[in-house]
Amino acid sequence: MNAFSSKKKKLPSRKRALNVGGFLPFSMGDYPLHLSAVIFCQGCHWRCRYCHNPGLQPLSQPKKDANSEWAKVMAFLRTRQNLLEAVVFSGGEPLLQPSLISALRAVKKLGFKIGLHTNGTSPSHFEKVLRYLDWVGLDIKAPLEHYSKITGVPKSGDSVWHCLKLLLKAKIPYECRTTVHPQLHSPEDMRKIMEQLHQMGVHHYVIQQFRNEGCNDEKLIRKEPRLTIDSTLIGPLGNLFKTFSIRH
Repeated sequence: MNAFSSKKKKLPSRKRALNVGGFLPFSMGDYPLHLSAVIFCQGCHWRCRYCHNPGLQPLSQPKKDANSEWAKVMAFLRTRQNLLEAVVFSGGEPLLQPSLISALRAVKKLGFKIGLHTNGTSPSHFEKVLRYLDWVGLDIKAPLEHYSKITGVPKSGDSVWHCLKLLLKAKIPYECRTTVHPQLHSPEDMRKIMEQLHQMGVHHYVIQQFRNEGCNDEKLIRKEPRLTIDSTLIGPLGNLFKTFSIRH
């Protein structure tokens, strides 16, 4: 008997496609000053009460037709070369996708700029993908010490602050942004967030108005919320940043 006959022949592993949860072929607001397409990645292990994409939260296994879905996205993008400027990977949370880097490479080869929307959940993966990115939108959900109040996950702020350090070191264009709901954020919370970001060296910050659309938490959507951040607070603290705005 051949000495190797008892060993099973190792079959080549099939590459896992990006688990696409949705696709927006045209956007003017997801990559600043650029026309973009947006790929929504399926899965997020945080459970923020104000999430407007709860359907993208479940960490489902990739669909059987995931490869064909990704192929359709790539086929569409090939028809938009020299028409769209950028492709944004959003979610859900893109950093939870094992095949994110291969997807970034494929899109980059088509000539698009690459944007990433992330909550900063995985510093190790974030560090690996930074080299492929042209712009990052990083969610800052709460003061560091109160992060679990929003995400439902203990010490979740630690990974975000780690990602923020990596982002600032990489010197990639970015914005940090906080979605504000008056039931979840107090003026003191916002003061802490802005002061903490300033101390980290953040220069670009946006406060976003909570939107009812998509949110499943009835207590949050019962009344149309309005930003309740006092102008006497925002005025001086807004000056801590090179660019600062309130996005309604």
